[in-house]
Amino acid sequence: MPGRVLIVDDDRSMCEMLEADLRLRQFECVATTSPHDALQILKSNSFHVVLTDLRMPGMSGTELCERIVANRPDVPVVVMTAFGSLESAVAAMRVGAYDFVTKPIELDLLALALERAVRHHVLQEKVKVLSQEVAGMKRFDEILGTSDPMQELFDQLARIADSEASVLITGESGTGKELVARAIHRRSRRRDRPFVAVNCAALPDALFESELFGHAKGAFTDARAARKGLFLEAESGTLFLDEIGDFPLATQAKLLRALEEQKLRPVGSDREQPFDVRILSATNRDLETAVEEGRFREDLYFRINVIQVEVPPLRARGGDILLLAQHFVQSFAARSGKQVAGLSDAVAAKLMNYSWPGNVRELRNVIERAVALTRYENLAVDDLPEKIRDYRSSQMVIAGSDPADLLPLEELERRYILHVLAALGGNKTTAARVLGLDRKTLYRKLQRWD
Repeated sequence: MPGRVLIVDDDRSMCEMLEADLRLRQFECVATTSPHDALQILKSNSFHVVLTDLRMPGMSGTELCERIVANRPDVPVVVMTAFGSLESAVAAMRVGAYDFVTKPIELDLLALALERAVRHHVLQEKVKVLSQEVAGMKRFDEILGTSDPMQELFDQLARIADSEASVLITGESGTGKELVARAIHRRSRRRDRPFVAVNCAALPDALFESELFGHAKGAFTDARAARKGLFLEAESGTLFLDEIGDFPLATQAKLLRALEEQKLRPVGSDREQPFDVRILSATNRDLETAVEEGRFREDLYFRINVIQVEVPPLRARGGDILLLAQHFVQSFAARSGKQVAGLSDAVAAKLMNYSWPGNVRELRNVIERAVALTRYENLAVDDLPEKIRDYRSSQMVIAGSDPADLLPLEELERRYILHVLAALGGNKTTAARVLGLDRKTLYRKLQRWD
């Protein structure tokens, strides 16, 4: 990786020799015999690296290095020292020199040292730019993103936040559906009232009704005191029903009635109580398919799905992957007190190549692990989990040029439809939309292929 080098040596012949050799290796070079002039040149010019001798009259290479580190910390310094004077090189490293080479100079080794320094400079600049982008990243409450899908999501959330309509938030696991729900609440007129979240998948079926609607004293064996349910805890605020696709079918009718009448009856009570909450729901399931298969009530589906918000998967968010990764690096580095600045180029390439089935949650966990393990200023490939290091994106081969590889049209259609379904986590509604098919047509094809 050739770069722009400032050479500082009081021996003019040495400057000329180094300059001639490095130019042949495609480096751009500027040479000076005065350390004082070098500092002036650095003030008005951009360089990737400074190459300086240590023993010079007027100002030593160590002092020059110290002043460069103080005023231009972005420019790494490589020092040249005579063999047998390594203590001088160590002193320079202590004040911030990036690397050193010994005299007589082996030009191949010098070129390698300069290439490493140039890479370091370029990477630091990339990290700096990425950090600035993270600081200025567009956000909606705590949700970050600059990609087109996220800007569309932010626009939709801004328009619906003040509404009282029920919202169904859909998306794959780990995309941040609860963050979206909390953002809607904090931008709504109910922001000063409670936000109560319940994970429907985590509640035993027997406790659903009691948890949501409360119970009277003595309603069942362990009901030693009356308890108000989550609906009343969220009074005048927002109730978030996460993973509503796991809501027990037997309790769905009671939920629907409560939502329609804005009244509930605690378990074991003969009195109805009014409530005032906004309902936000979320699911990573295909509720339309669940309705058709009789696992979810159609009338309840329409009641909770007045407005649908779809959170895009991480793989559809492009450069957001690196911006989020940098955000997580800074967050976990600050929390752990480690000096980790950002991502190496190789790590960035691996993150962009990976498919992220676990979405933002998986990326967050990967970066937390990498920051904990790394021994470097920037994350290295070895800090990543093996499945990301070794990931190879799959390509679906339609057909080769060999006639024996050619397939009937129906078989191609079957393979492609199954490929789309696999990529979308089995969501038939979304797959039908991607394929441009009516959902019933897709179901008939799948049934035919068993």
